[in-house]
Amino acid sequence: MQIPKYYNHDKSIFPPKRIIFFSGAGISQPSGINTFRDTDGLWENHKIEDICTQSTWKNNFDIVHDFYNTRRIQLNDVKPNIAHKTIANIINKYGVDNVYNITQNVDDLFEKAGCEVLHLHGQLTQMQCEACDINWRIGTKVFDILKDRCPKCKSLKGVKPNIVFFGGSAPMYGYLNRAMEYIKNPNTIVIVIGTMGNVVPIWDMLEEFKCKRILCNMESSDYIPEKHFDKVYFESAETAILKIEKDIEEYWNE
Repeated sequence: MQIPKYYNHDKSIFPPKRIIFFSGAGISQPSGINTFRDTDGLWENHKIEDICTQSTWKNNFDIVHDFYNTRRIQLNDVKPNIAHKTIANIINKYGVDNVYNITQNVDDLFEKAGCEVLHLHGQLTQMQCEACDINWRIGTKVFDILKDRCPKCKSLKGVKPNIVFFGGSAPMYGYLNRAMEYIKNPNTIVIVIGTMGNVVPIWDMLEEFKCKRILCNMESSDYIPEKHFDKVYFESAETAILKIEKDIEEYWNE
């Protein structure tokens, strides 16, 4: 996603208002994609430290690629749900320069919905070579460790899924911080949807400012105090999204 430039008109106190979607696993779960961490701390019977940790992934090279190959192939069987599609419609209605769509998810459901999106934690459909620092698209194909290599430097052991592992760098966070400049405008609308707020502390970013806030989660979270939101929906993103669309229209036209 191309991030619009800052607004630098005269001596304006606030940049112009924007709509900011910030989503997590809960928006894709209705499509059949499991949340990363279940209640037992595992994902598909794997320990997080084995398959998603920067300091150990090379020690588990075969397991890591097998795990993400399986997740990548599964993308062929899932489709965007009404939440992804409605956000795509909202972007079309208000304009791509006025809507930030930021997700923690690594699936391609927003793209399938025809939607601009900034992936904070990488993309399953891409590979990364740490040996020469390039990314490339693999789509939903398997990365075959017996014959596939980095297309630039031919490395094997430097190649990993383009996923931000725990303890690794997250270059897109800089763009998140830039987007959050717009919350200084009290008329900006921020929609937090499908995230418990324990990985990216979204509430810490919102707390100081009086922008419009909408929350949609299946349940309450200790990391996101719902009492400070203008609208709260404790329900599926699929059932809440059309209500949220109406809320956005109401706030935008105030």
